[in-house]
This record gives sequence, C-alpha cells and structure tokens, in this order.
Amino acid sequence: MKKFLSYISVVGAAVLLAFVYYIFIVTNSFAPAGLNGIATMIQYKTGFSISYMSLLINIPLSFLSYFLIQKEFALKTCLFSVVYSVSFLLLQNSSLSFIQYNALGHDTIYPVILSGVISGIVYGVCFRQNASTGGTDIISRYINKVKPETNFFVVTFILNGIVAIASIFVYSDGNLNYKPCALCIIYCFISTFVGNLLLKTTKTAYKFTIITTHKKEIIEEVTEKLHHGCTEIDAVGSYTGTKKSVLICIINKHQLNDLQRIVSGYDNTFSYFETVNETYGNFKHIKGRAEDRKA
Repeated sequence: MKKFLSYISVVGAAVLLAFVYYIFIVTNSFAPAGLNGIATMIQYKTGFSISYMSLLINIPLSFLSYFLIQKEFALKTCLFSVVYSVSFLLLQNSSLSFIQYNALGHDTIYPVILSGVISGIVYGVCFRQNASTGGTDIISRYINKVKPETNFFVVTFILNGIVAIASIFVYSDGNLNYKPCALCIIYCFISTFVGNLLLKTTKTAYKFTIITTHKKEIIEEVTEKLHHGCTEIDAVGSYTGTKKSVLICIINKHQLNDLQRIVSGYDNTFSYFETVNETYGNFKHIKGRAEDRKA
C-alpha cells in the first residue's frame, strides 16, 4: 500500500507541475530551471511543444538511469515525465486559457514567486519518494553517484545557471534582455529553498555529543527528565590520558534548552550539537526500562 501511495504521489506532483507551467510560466516568457527550461525556450522560439521535448529528453535519461543510477528512481522519474508531458499537452489543447496568469510584462515577479513555491513543493515530494522531475536532476544524481564528493546542489546550480544565461539571448527582442535571466534565477532560488524546506519536514531534531567523566549522572538525568536514552562510547583524552565517556543523544527541538541545562551542571564535561534533518525510531519505552533497572 505504501509503495502504491508513493507512485500516486509522483503522479499528483507531475500533474501539479504541468498546471504550474501552463498557468504561470509559458505565458510570461521566462525559462524555469533545468532541461524543462530549455524545452520552454525551444517552444517559445519554434512552437515545438514542451510535452514532446520533455519526453525526448527524459525518456532516454530515465532509461540510462535505470542501469546507471537506480531502478526505482528511474521508473518513478519516467512515470513523472510521461504524466507531466501528457497533462501539459492536454492543458495546451484545452479551453482553459482563462486560468492562465499573464502579467503582460508587468509585475512578472508574482507568477515567478507562485510558480517557484509550487514547483519547490513538487521537487520536495519527488525527492521524498525517490523520484525526480527529470532533466538536470538525473544528470546531477549520476554525477553525484560517480563522484560522491561532488555537491548535488552545486551541480544543479551550475546547470541551471547555463539555462539562465541562455534565456538572455532567447527572449531578447534585438537587444539583450536580462530580465528573463533574473526571473530564472529567482525561480531556481525559491523552488530550491522550498524543496529543501519540505525535505527537512517536522522530524528535525538535534544530535548531542557529550564528552564527560560523569556518564552515570548525565544518563540518569536525560532518561528521567527527557525520556531519551544515550549511546555510550568509552574514550581516553589524548592530552591528559584521562578515561572519559562519549554520550550520543538525539532529542526533540523543544528539549534543546533542557539538555543544555543538564550538561552545564557538570564539570569536566564538553558537548556540542548538530541539526538532524530527519529521525526514525521509537523512544516510548525508555522510561519503563529505566524504572526496571532501578527496581
């Protein structure tokens, strides 16, 4: 059932992106991110539909990603591309032009903002379901797989930068027009920001690493007051040779100040924390186990 819902989510995201392109993007003469941005510019110049161009680009890329990246990722990306292309083609040949937002060259920032936010939601949904919108996302993921040290978002930014620069010349009317380039950059920034925000979800937490000589006392306080456990690691200070313990604890966002107060109450204790984007697991029975140990 969960797998079925995952594919349904991808289909819904594809239909939503098709509406975004039809309502906000195509009518306002700017190129969005990625290879779909290239398809948008080609339609603007030649009339060749984004739908066909998207299929010509993404079907071969999805086929290659099936062998070079991951099968599930390739299948879901291919499904997204087909549904998106068919949906946009149906919209393009429909009588729904009255729902389009045509800024007529004025205040174009508004459709850019709206399309960027909604597209960011689409990107976030796709990434959470191990899919993508195709194009540069596939290329970036492949580069990241071959060279893991390469930052996925840096690669995507470079590829989108090329699209933004190209739009200067595509949408020019004899003179260089930098407005489409600026709109493309704003779109990319907003959609990336919203997509990343969605990926973090409400499961964001904090990971505390505590180095101390008061292992037992800190563990008891964390267990009793915060109802969380700790992972213990034996350690030795390299400078003094003193035996210490390293405690690792994942806590909820609202417990940050509580754990800081606990740690600050002990000498010979050092700690730091990091943000964790998503957590899995169940801590409901920790309190019961702690009471069992006391008994």
